[in-house]
Amino acid sequence: MMSAHEHHEHEHAHDHGAHDHSAHDHGAHDHAAMGHDPLRFRKLFWICLALTLPTVVFSTGLQDILGLAGPRFPGSNWIPAVFGTAIVVIGGRIFLQGAWHELRGKSPGMMTLISLAIVVSFGYSLAVLFGIPGMDFWWELATLVTIMLLGHWIEMSAVHGAQNALGELAKLLPDEAEVVRGDDTERVAVSALAAGDQVLVRPGSAIPVDGKVVDGSAEVDESLLTGESAPVEKSEGDRVVAGTIASGSLTVEVTGTGDDTALAGIMRLVSDAQASRSPAQLLADRAAALLFYVAVGAAVVTVAVWWLLRPDDPAFVLQRVVAVLVIACPHALGLAIPLVAQISTALGARRGILIRSRAALEEAKDVDVVLFDKTGTLTEGRQSVAAVIAADGVDEDEALALAAAVETRSEHPVGHAIVEAARDRGTKVPKATGFRALAGRGAVATVGGRELAVASGRYVNEHGIRLDTSLVHAAKAAGAEGASTVALVEGAEGSERVLALFAIADRVRPESREAVELLRRRGVRVAMLTGDSHVVAEHVAAELGIDEVKAEVLPEQKADAVAALQGDGAARVAMVGDGINDAPALARSDLGIAIGAGTDVAIESAGVVLASSDPRGVADTITLSRASYRKMLQNLWWAAGYNAIGIPLAAGVLAGVGFLMPPALAAVLMSASTVIVALNAQLLRRLRFHRG
Repeated sequence: MMSAHEHHEHEHAHDHGAHDHSAHDHGAHDHAAMGHDPLRFRKLFWICLALTLPTVVFSTGLQDILGLAGPRFPGSNWIPAVFGTAIVVIGGRIFLQGAWHELRGKSPGMMTLISLAIVVSFGYSLAVLFGIPGMDFWWELATLVTIMLLGHWIEMSAVHGAQNALGELAKLLPDEAEVVRGDDTERVAVSALAAGDQVLVRPGSAIPVDGKVVDGSAEVDESLLTGESAPVEKSEGDRVVAGTIASGSLTVEVTGTGDDTALAGIMRLVSDAQASRSPAQLLADRAAALLFYVAVGAAVVTVAVWWLLRPDDPAFVLQRVVAVLVIACPHALGLAIPLVAQISTALGARRGILIRSRAALEEAKDVDVVLFDKTGTLTEGRQSVAAVIAADGVDEDEALALAAAVETRSEHPVGHAIVEAARDRGTKVPKATGFRALAGRGAVATVGGRELAVASGRYVNEHGIRLDTSLVHAAKAAGAEGASTVALVEGAEGSERVLALFAIADRVRPESREAVELLRRRGVRVAMLTGDSHVVAEHVAAELGIDEVKAEVLPEQKADAVAALQGDGAARVAMVGDGINDAPALARSDLGIAIGAGTDVAIESAGVVLASSDPRGVADTITLSRASYRKMLQNLWWAAGYNAIGIPLAAGVLAGVGFLMPPALAAVLMSASTVIVALNAQLLRRLRFHRG
C-alpha cells in the first residue's frame, strides 16, 4: 500500500490536472482512487468479522490444535472453505487490487506482501480441501484478513483526520451570500458573485468573500488566518477576508471569490506542503521499499531452512512463510513520516503558520541564528506618537487634542499618527476650520478661534520660533532614541509659540521583546537588520535586548548580510522579513520566513509564511519543527525496531524454546505497530506553544 503521503500527493496532483507522472505515479493514484477511506474499511471489517466467526468455529484444523470437538453436521466441513473464500473475495480483494497497482507501478510494498500471504494461504488451503495431504489454513486466513482490515480502518481514520484540516477550512466559507440590490438584498450562491458586487454581512455570520468594507464597522475574528484569537476592528475602507466572522453588520465590496480568496490560498499552501517531500520522508520511503525485498528474502530463507528441517510438514513451513510476509509489511514505516507531516502542517495553519514545503519545516529545527528585518517585522512599520512633551503651563492631553484637530483631514503619516494617539487616549478632539497643508512643513488650521500649526523642525527654524529650554532638551533626547519631532505652534507669524513637541517613531511591536526571549530560550541567536540609521537601530535593539545589529543596510545588501552570518555554512540562518523588499535575503537564507503576510500567502521566496504580524510566530515555527521531528524519529525507530525483531520471531528463531508465532498473531502485531505509529503521531496535536 502506498504511504499516506503518496495517497494525498496523487489526489492533489489529480485535482490540479497534473498528467505528467510516471507509471508508478499513475498506479499509485489509481490505488488512492479505489476508495481507501475509513468508512470502506470499517464496512469490510464488520462483514468479514461476521464471516470469520463461523469459519473459526467449524475449522477442524483449529479444533484439532485445541483438542476440541466442535459442532458437526453433514456438510459442516465445507463451511470454513465457503466462508473463508467469501472473506478473500469480499475483504481480501482490496489488498489484491492494491498489490496489482503496486506491481504495475513497479513499486511492490505493503499490499504486495499482504496479497502474497493471502494467495499462498488460500491456494494451499484449497489444495488441502481437494485432497493434498496437510492441514488447511481457512481459520488463519480469515483472522488474517479481518485483523488487517481492522488495522487499516484505524490507520485510515487517523490519516483521514489529518487530511481533514483542509475540509475544516473549506467549511468556514458559507455557500450563500446576501447581495445588495438597491434598497433590498437577494440571497445568491457565493459562486455567482463577481468583483464589484456588494454583499451584506450580518452580525455573527461568516464573511463569504475577500473584499473591502464600504459601510458599517465591526470587530472581526480573523483567527483562522492569523492564529490570533483577539478580534480586529474593521470599518469603512478596511480589507476583510473570506471565512472570518463579523460581530456587527458590514457591507462589503467583493474583490475576490472562490480560488482567488486568501482562504483558498492558505488551503493551497497547506495542501502543497502536505504533498511535498522532506529528507526524512525520502529516507522512510527508501526504507519501506527496501523492506519488501528484505521480507521476500526472509520468506525464501525461511522456506529453505524449515523445508530442510521439517520436510514432512508443509503446513508448518507455510505458517512460517505467511507469518514472515505479514509481519514484515512496511505499513508502520510508510506511515511514520507522512502522518506527522499531515498533522504538523494542519496544526501550523491553525496558528497562522503556513508551511510552503515540508522540507522548510524540517529545516527550522536546525536554525542557529534568526535575523529579523526591523521595519514592519519587529516594528509596526508605521509612524506613531512615542511621547508628548508639553511646554510649561500647557496640559499634555489638551495639546494632543489641538494637534489632532489640525491633522484630522491630513493625509500625511505623521498626521495619522497624532490623530490615532488622541483616539487611543480617548481624548475629545474639537472641530477645525481652514485646514491647509504645508508641503514638507506640516499643516495649519483654526481651532476654537486659535491659529494653530503642526509643524516640522524646518518650519520652526524658518520662522525663527524659540523653544523653551525643556523642549530643546526633549528634542535632543528624542533624536538620540531615533525619533523625529514635530511641534504644535500657536499664534500669527511673528508671535508664534510652541505649545508642545510630539516625538514620532516607528512603534516597536509589543510582542517583539517576548519573541526575542522565546528564541533565546530555545538556544537561538537573534540579530537585527535595518536600513535605518545606527542611532535608530541601536535604540530598538536595546529596547528588545538584541546584541547583534546591522544598520544602514541597503535592500540589495541584505542578502550579503545573511551570507556573512552563515559564515560558509557554519551557521544556519533564518531570515524574517515582510516579503516586500526582503525577497533576495529570504531566498539566500537557509530558511526564509515572511511575516505579516496577511492575505498575501503566495510569497515565493519564503519557505514559511506567517499570516499574522506577530514575530512570536517564528519561535512557534521552531517549536513545531522540533516537536514534529521528534515524532518522526520516534515513529521511525519504532517501525524499524519492530521489523528488526518481528521478522526473525516470525521466521521461528525461538522454535527451540517452544515459541512459534502464528500468522494471526503476526497480523495482530503488524496492525498494532501501525496503530501505535498513528496514535503517536496524533499526540502531536497536544503540542503547547509556550508563551509568557
